[in-house]
Amino acid sequence: MTSDQDKLPLPIELPSVAPEADSTPAAIDGMAFARLYGEPLFKLPQDLYIPPDALEVFLEAFEGPLDLLLYLIRKQNFNVLDIPMAQVTRQYLTYVDQIRASNLELAGEYLLMAAMLIEIKSRMLLPVKKADSDEEAEDPRAELVRRLLEYEQMKLAAQKLDMLPQLGRDFLRAQVYIEQSLAPRFPEVELPDLQAAWADVLKRAKLNQHHKIAREELSVREHMSQILRRLQNRRFMEFSELFEDAIRSGKGAPLVVVNFVAMLELSRESLIEITQAEPYAPIYVRLSYLPS
Repeated sequence: MTSDQDKLPLPIELPSVAPEADSTPAAIDGMAFARLYGEPLFKLPQDLYIPPDALEVFLEAFEGPLDLLLYLIRKQNFNVLDIPMAQVTRQYLTYVDQIRASNLELAGEYLLMAAMLIEIKSRMLLPVKKADSDEEAEDPRAELVRRLLEYEQMKLAAQKLDMLPQLGRDFLRAQVYIEQSLAPRFPEVELPDLQAAWADVLKRAKLNQHHKIAREELSVREHMSQILRRLQNRRFMEFSELFEDAIRSGKGAPLVVVNFVAMLELSRESLIEITQAEPYAPIYVRLSYLPS
């Protein structure tokens, strides 16, 4: 029957062997057997340094104290809900002593778990005190069991995710480049296409055409004199007759407007009178200084 220490994944140190004389030839068929910084190496260097722990081999690698503790429990088929604390603590401390000798910084986290295991072991050795409510006292291992079960669930989930195919590790994305040289082929132009293009050109030409407006000099005073001359030999004149000459001239609304402004200016200066016999009756214009 094997002891508890034999079940631990402890590091194995290979026995050191005295180096033999270098029998490597200076050159193997004129070819270097290695390159160092791009330079050919024809024989091993005499001052080659090998670290003391270079031949140390670890059988198992653990990711933390919980990982080690779970390994010890599953390795020996212990029930997680009923952990034999004395046996597990002894095996755990044996492993911690090994890593303390090689890596003290790494051992700090494991020492914290070792203190927790010793505390649980000590509490289990004390007599159980029943509470006043006749309820069973809590098992000192309960918190440790809860953490172990949660860690195991997360570890199994991580292993399932790692088993999924990953790009770059399990498969590569295929990329194919096909070089094609094609001669450009222009579409054929039909008559409707040419008509539509010409219509678009005409439409843009109309939008860009220029319209020049010339300013016409119209004098209000000159039209005031014309109205006075027309009323000079007449006792009165109907309102619409004053604009007949402006309308017949074909000069449009500007001449009519200036003629109307001239009539209003004469009325303001009291040179003419604008009268109406009754509502909706014709409007008449006459000189104000002529006898009625």
